[in-house]
Amino acid sequence: MQPVLEVHNISKRFRISHQTGGYLSLRERMVHAFKFEKTSVEDFWALDNVSFEVNPGESVGIIGRNGAGKSTLLKVLSKITPPTKGKIISRGRVASLLEVGTGFHPELTGRENVYFNGSLLGMKRREIDLKFDEIVDFSGVEKFLDTPLKHYSSGMQLRLAFAVAAFLEPEILIIDEVLAVGDAEFQKKCIGKMEDVSKSGRTILFVSHNMGAVENLCSRAILLNQGSIVKNDVVSAVIRQYQAMFYSAENNLYTDNRTDHTEEAFFRSIEVNTTGNQPSVKLEIKCQLVSTRHHKTGFVAFDISNSMGITIMQAIPVQNPFLSYSAVPQTIKVEIVLPPLIPDSYRISAWFGSHNTETICWIKEVVGFEIDQSPTPGRNFPHSHNNGFIIPASSLKP
Repeated sequence: MQPVLEVHNISKRFRISHQTGGYLSLRERMVHAFKFEKTSVEDFWALDNVSFEVNPGESVGIIGRNGAGKSTLLKVLSKITPPTKGKIISRGRVASLLEVGTGFHPELTGRENVYFNGSLLGMKRREIDLKFDEIVDFSGVEKFLDTPLKHYSSGMQLRLAFAVAAFLEPEILIIDEVLAVGDAEFQKKCIGKMEDVSKSGRTILFVSHNMGAVENLCSRAILLNQGSIVKNDVVSAVIRQYQAMFYSAENNLYTDNRTDHTEEAFFRSIEVNTTGNQPSVKLEIKCQLVSTRHHKTGFVAFDISNSMGITIMQAIPVQNPFLSYSAVPQTIKVEIVLPPLIPDSYRISAWFGSHNTETICWIKEVVGFEIDQSPTPGRNFPHSHNNGFIIPASSLKP
């Protein structure tokens, strides 16, 4: 059988310019522009000699930590950016869903964007007509079809983009973890549709931090680290290696000492500690938040995920905005009373945003903690992810 996708020794280089650190005003940038100062340039290889093949009908997961090169690989495969070295051979149409809004024109209506995307895939209008009703029904945006896309929420754009990519029947469907934008019910619909796509003989490349979704959808997985393939094998073996590499040791401290931040705010440090025993363990989080520019007041939230990459809970200490601009780092201390969790390695993602759910800063899975005791006294058989993550107290009633 001839592969539907061949990737031969792909490498991707980005040139990074190093200038004066920190945020510069418009006036300062104009002054620097006329000084003809030399800037140092660094080569950063986001992908390094990546090779693999994918057969028709295969569903392949691509996993790895943030910065491993996953999204860059998908952009190269989608022909959004060219490789610096290497060759890609694809046999058939390629549709990709990488970032919300990718491939859509904000000034066109939802209806016009459906036909626009179909034409990019080389489809004739009659072919798109045959799939149009299914696309609209799946996306749930029928009332807004004749509204310009720029007025859609990110969730609406995602639903329409996924429906277009999945129902226009490309031979290769490439999906990044953009599905995290959607609600739980829509994510479930998407996974079901991707299973249908795979069963129909088409190929899927799927990037996600959710190891459960990767394991359920994919038969094979590729583990990337620092731009290179670490393992290319059956999905269960690759997930085991991923967990062994990144979840075996507890890492309770995160620090960011960079001086070239351009964000409005960022976390300078995060430290976590646990106290107490099961089933009433307390998680203490201490973090420093730095504001680099004036912004609206905001608040923090913390997501807790297990070793499969599944987010199992979110803690929002204060429901109303309480953080404002400050020239000095602000220290935030949070205590979370954990439910009775199964023994596992857990990771914490930190979020800071404004009251209208605007994300100002979000760092994923940067610190972690271990739960090594069963919440059930005297339990003599192992816990399984398949049976849930929380073990509530229970007893027989007479």
